[in-house]
Amino acid sequence: MTTTTEQLSATTLLRFATAGSVDDGKSTLVGRLLHDSKSVLTDQLEAVEHASRNRGQEAPDLALLTDGLRAEREQGITIDVAYRYFATPRRRFILADTPGHVQYTRNMVTGASTAELAVVLVDARNGVVEQTRRHAAVAALLRVPHVVLAVNKMDLVDYAEPVFAAIAEEFTAYAASLGVPEITAIPISALAGDNVVEPSAHMDWYGGPTVLEHLETVPVSHDLTGCHARFPVQYVIRPQTAEHPDYRGYAGQIAAGVFRVGEPVTVLPSGRTSTIAGIDLLGDSVDIAWAPQSVTLRLSDDIDVSRGDLIAPVGDAPAVTQDVEATVCHVADEPLTVGRRVLIKHTTRTVKAIVKDIPSRLTLDDLSQHPAPGKLVANDIGRVVVRTAEPLALDAYADSRRTGSFLLIDPADGTTLSAGMAGASFAAAEEAPAADDDAEWDF
Repeated sequence: MTTTTEQLSATTLLRFATAGSVDDGKSTLVGRLLHDSKSVLTDQLEAVEHASRNRGQEAPDLALLTDGLRAEREQGITIDVAYRYFATPRRRFILADTPGHVQYTRNMVTGASTAELAVVLVDARNGVVEQTRRHAAVAALLRVPHVVLAVNKMDLVDYAEPVFAAIAEEFTAYAASLGVPEITAIPISALAGDNVVEPSAHMDWYGGPTVLEHLETVPVSHDLTGCHARFPVQYVIRPQTAEHPDYRGYAGQIAAGVFRVGEPVTVLPSGRTSTIAGIDLLGDSVDIAWAPQSVTLRLSDDIDVSRGDLIAPVGDAPAVTQDVEATVCHVADEPLTVGRRVLIKHTTRTVKAIVKDIPSRLTLDDLSQHPAPGKLVANDIGRVVVRTAEPLALDAYADSRRTGSFLLIDPADGTTLSAGMAGASFAAAEEAPAADDDAEWDF
């Protein structure tokens, strides 16, 4: 057991998500991946075999390893994001199996928001469809650095190389136009196990890696220390006890970069400056801390710092703005309309805002912009301009997935409306016309 623990601690972690159109075989692929990599417990496999027999199936339906909801099993579809954790001797994995139905595309935003790799499945019989383009667009928007095109059900097209080549060429051209940095195409049969964990004996024309081989070897980096240093304040620690009468610390998790004692910093949005007098980590004082450590910073000056403020190095602080231009994926059933009052949650800060303009909605067929749609409905991707009641210290999402992202929230009931990525994206930002401020919200 000690050896296994030591091996796992030495391996890297890969977070990845699966996506694709309905019935493309995502859950079967995940089940096959878990089964063939010996990551399924005996009792889990027995339960799947029993459920499969009850449905009249001779072989175990490996999709049931991830489709856990009763509605999912009855309909044979994936509805919610299913997370699975497994490991091989070379790497540990956190897998998000996301739904394929159009009305659940918003769930992919959840699953892929922290992923370093996305596996997009395509049915070899159907090729690239609109939902495939939608998932590629979401992966590009979320800046997922690696995308795998898994052309599934190759057994149903006689393992024909021309079928795979045509699909791979079409998808690669589309994804590259979105700015996806790396695309790897793999022909597979999830049901038969071809090129999932073991190489296929039916496709000797393919000389690339299996899905698991690629997942084990794709380069990933969790090093955030080279990024712009950002520290969102989560809580102010002020004991005012006999032991600590003057202690004032600002607790939170370092979002990116490195902080050092003696470093001059700026507190945003106020813009006031100070110097880091001390860093407390797990009860000890340290001279340096880095992302993603949770620490308490102490400043040399008694300035007003509260939850939601952002501490950054002097000279390397993000711009502070009340006009946020961004691309959003709308996830709520209720449309997002111009003039809508919302809350915008950015890191630990939540402020009132109003949607001033929706310049365009993305048309996925040809990546054109539909101008001035007036509203975004569930699963739409579009550009928005939001005016906030208080300044926000936003990075561009291209520079930081953590401090460049935000949520638009319904102030009435706390429902998440849209997931936003600040700054430019593959959807060209358009000039937003000016609009009058809303009298009821004093901006």
